[in-house]
Amino acid sequence: MVEASFIAVLVVAGIGLALSILIERLMVPRSTLARPWAAWVLHGGLWLVFYALMTLILGRPWFSAAIVLALILMVVLVNNAKFNSLREPFVFQDYEYFTDTMRYPRLYIPFLGWWKFLGAAAGFVLAISIGLWGESVPDQRFILSGQAGGILLLLMLSISLLLLGDYQRLAVTFDPQQDVVKLGLLASFWRYAQAERKFPKTPATFEYTTLPERQPNELPHLVAVQSESFFDPRSLYAGIQPDILAQFDRLGADALLRGKLKVPAWGANTVRTEFAFLSGINEQTLGVHRFNPYRALAAGWEIASIASFLKRMGYYTICIHPYPASFYRRARVYPRLGFDEFLDIRLFTDTMRFGPYTGDAAVAEQASALLATAKKPLFIFIITMENHGPLHLEQVSPADIGQLYLTPPPAGCDDLTIYLRHLRNADSMVAQLRHTLENCDRAASLCWYGDHVPIMPTVYDIFGAPEGEVDYVCWSNQHKPAIPSDYHNLRIETLANKWLTAIFPELNWRNTNI
Repeated sequence: MVEASFIAVLVVAGIGLALSILIERLMVPRSTLARPWAAWVLHGGLWLVFYALMTLILGRPWFSAAIVLALILMVVLVNNAKFNSLREPFVFQDYEYFTDTMRYPRLYIPFLGWWKFLGAAAGFVLAISIGLWGESVPDQRFILSGQAGGILLLLMLSISLLLLGDYQRLAVTFDPQQDVVKLGLLASFWRYAQAERKFPKTPATFEYTTLPERQPNELPHLVAVQSESFFDPRSLYAGIQPDILAQFDRLGADALLRGKLKVPAWGANTVRTEFAFLSGINEQTLGVHRFNPYRALAAGWEIASIASFLKRMGYYTICIHPYPASFYRRARVYPRLGFDEFLDIRLFTDTMRFGPYTGDAAVAEQASALLATAKKPLFIFIITMENHGPLHLEQVSPADIGQLYLTPPPAGCDDLTIYLRHLRNADSMVAQLRHTLENCDRAASLCWYGDHVPIMPTVYDIFGAPEGEVDYVCWSNQHKPAIPSDYHNLRIETLANKWLTAIFPELNWRNTNI
């Protein structure tokens, strides 16, 4: 005869499963109920296995169900915050957000909201307190006729459901909005986690037939700058000072190439644009790895990059990024990509900040110092941080309005004002690097582009959201055009090829998109 604790485990499992579906309905975008049967089977299997394991550990069915439901609710809230800011649902590959939130709280928590975060934390502590003292552990919990038997039955059922649901191998497009709506939260997690086990099979963009036949002293210094949240906002609001990007405009007038750049990120996810530039690989060929390709690289995936290509030509390759090298696992990834040296936040001091992050001026000074003392041709890849959000944590000063606008903006545009304040410094960095490269003792070239548009939802509600394209320019100290170059709109994965081809016309590329 079974004990009451055996029945209790099963009853709570059913109630919790129903509640998990109701919580999922709070998601934006909302998943359809008319999903494939295998998606429902996977949802049930995942809920049951987590609930059963938690009950096995704690011995308290209601408390265990509450914890698992709280975790699902937390993911739903984070999903909604992400979708509001980045126009993309939460996917399995985002699970590192939770550990990164603890390591780099300023980058993440403000998008959820400090009060929501503190309220969720307080609620979690309260729930644990109530669960531990409000529900007792049954006697003889480890007998088959009691709680242990119910848990064993649920584990066997959950494993059967996962095997059954996985048998159909649900099709996914890796368009998160489409997949989450069609399959639901848990089933889409399952499929995205499965897909990540295999490394991408992509053509090596940076393969080549022959290297340029040039002596080391004939190789130009190459500087590429991925400028944080850089794009031209003057089309958003006509009242912005037209000279806010005067130096960038001047560089464009003398450019080898310039135009708009289509990037695989909107508002954040810098690593996607960064990888596309360095590898020349289109996100469509990456499958699930498009969300964070550095995870595969850290796990052993090998590819060629612009850094490894230039290293074979005789360049010394350096990355400068004023943030911890551990973020996005860059400390492990960048040597695999062919970089000789990675200079991170340890190179900079707090006195070099402009706002919460290291200023663009300090980064430009470090690059200039490297170029001034170089004994070999350098490839310097710079990832700036100054204009990283959340912008709403900074304060607008009265002087900003007069300096940044012809006409003061409407109420609710503080984020735009703060963004322009940092954008003006990015423009000064353009001038500083140009001056350095113009005075080099060898040929030199600069490639400048943005990683994504900034997160400014209130501003976009007022003026309309941009399409998501950013701006780029490729310039050489050897190029003196009689008239400004034409505009060439590109995809980010073709930018490095186009830049190098403009400098080394003799390159013979294979397996490229150019």
